Amino acid sequence: MNTIDKIQSSDINLGLLLETLAASRNLPLVFRYDGLPMKPGYHVTEVKVGQFSALGCGANAEAWAAIVSKVSEHVRLDGSAKLTFEISDGVQPIQLYCASTPIISGGALDVELVRRSVSCKPRDRWLAEQAQAAACCGSSTAKCCG
Repeated sequence: MNTIDKIQSSDINLGLLLETLAASRNLPLVFRYDGLPMKPGYHVTEVKVGQFSALGCGANAEAWAAIVSKVSEHVRLDGSAKLTFEISDGVQPIQLYCASTPIISGGALDVELVRRSVSCKPRDRWLAEQAQAAACCGSSTAKCCG
């Protein structure tokens, strides 16, 4: 199984992106958003490494690292960090995107950027627990593993 096979998410982390780029270093990297490739000549205006702490709507403390890549030679990076891309075409306001599964297409490594939506962290945790319980025991109506 190669790196690309292991990535099965619409919100990959920095480590998986860097690992995939290393495994595909001879391919051009193409970012796509809103169904179109990013225009040639785009530039990276800023790379951030940040640690965030917050209080979520469920009164739970949250902490996460946010990193936008290409700075690993200069700053120690956490491979589990979420990627957030801020994109504007110079006319529309900045929008937030996350990176989907990189795929090889047409001789390039394509990374689809998907708009990042707001989420309710307690709901997200509950959904993850439900998915884990279903994976363990079958459907949610079935009796558990005993």
